[in-house]
Amino acid sequence: METLSLGPVLQVLNLLGIAVFAATGALAAAQRAQTLVTATFFALITGVGGGTIRDLLIGAPVFWVRDAQTAALCLSVAVLIWITPQRWWRQQALEWLDAAGLAAYAVYGVAKALEFGVPPIPAAIMGVVTACAGGILRDMLAGEPSILMRPELYVTAAALASGLYVVLVSLGMPSFASALCASAAGFLLRAAAIHWKLGLPTYRGRH
Repeated sequence: METLSLGPVLQVLNLLGIAVFAATGALAAAQRAQTLVTATFFALITGVGGGTIRDLLIGAPVFWVRDAQTAALCLSVAVLIWITPQRWWRQQALEWLDAAGLAAYAVYGVAKALEFGVPPIPAAIMGVVTACAGGILRDMLAGEPSILMRPELYVTAAALASGLYVVLVSLGMPSFASALCASAAGFLLRAAAIHWKLGLPTYRGRH
């Protein structure tokens, strides 16, 4: 996949994020009784959308254009979702898969941005973009309200994972340990938000 010296843990998080987001895209199409072609398109757009925007912003070669394995992974995941009986997927399968991909991809995104010389705070933002943009594109294509327009802890979970990785690395913790801790924290926050319906307070205006 990538040739950056980010270490095996971060490479695994990259693959996990791509595969899981591709799965959520394919599931979104399958749940709407769409064709296999539509499911593979959803999988590809969701799997590579956030990373594409990140690479364009940090001046890196767009990763999946130069690597046939990434597109093949997304398409394979779409076919797997397509041939799997629908009863195997629980109602909240998309949400939980999305939570795992969110945390993993956020950490990989910030790590790649740091590798390309992006300062810590913008790098953390790149982690959030990497994690969230694919899901936003998926929701737009599916005609669903964007997660950004709901008070759920979604972007906040990605920001936690990204920011924690930057902090831990700056404190001298090895990148693999920082990646594991940061991705776990992001996933746990998102999981708590799903389970307990946690959200941020909304704007009330003047009364």
